[in-house]
Amino acid sequence: MSKNPKHYVDNKKFLQAMIDYRKVVREADECGDPKPRIPDYIGQCFLLIAQRLSYKPNFINYTYRDDMISDGIENCLLYIDNFDPEKSQNPFAYFTQIIYYAYLRRIQKEKRQTYIKYKMMQKQDLFSELVTQSTSGDNDYDIGLTPDSPMFSMMEDFIADYESAKEEKRQKRKKAQDKSAKLFDDDDEE
Repeated sequence: MSKNPKHYVDNKKFLQAMIDYRKVVREADECGDPKPRIPDYIGQCFLLIAQRLSYKPNFINYTYRDDMISDGIENCLLYIDNFDPEKSQNPFAYFTQIIYYAYLRRIQKEKRQTYIKYKMMQKQDLFSELVTQSTSGDNDYDIGLTPDSPMFSMMEDFIADYESAKEEKRQKRKKAQDKSAKLFDDDDEE
């Protein structure tokens, strides 16, 4: 894409493509035509940014990296019209930020799904059932899930960590609401 191997997206060329695309969109809008297709170059830039960002140390080890990349590209397409070249001359940074936050949202969704899965297993007492099956010797297989096993401990720790983080957020939100209500009450007294 770029002649300079140091940069995988040429920001000047990307900016010009965004300006040209906005112009075409504006013209189509004025004529009442449907919104035109996004140029391939812009799509390639979105893909390259999303792929490269997924290799950063804070994202590389997730098993759902492909979902993260897809979410990032989808968000770029959703918010492409919000990029204003008159406010910013850096579409690379703008879309990198969009993709970054899409990744964080995907990680939170996946953590929530994992929590739900583990919590359901815990509530159905599947943890102990799996442990019993594993240690009973009636089976020809060993799933390796015992109360001492790292997997069992990891599941329990994950549930506890998730619930404590959720409780901390709830407490912070409550404090902020109480503080806001107190400020509002103080204003009424004056």
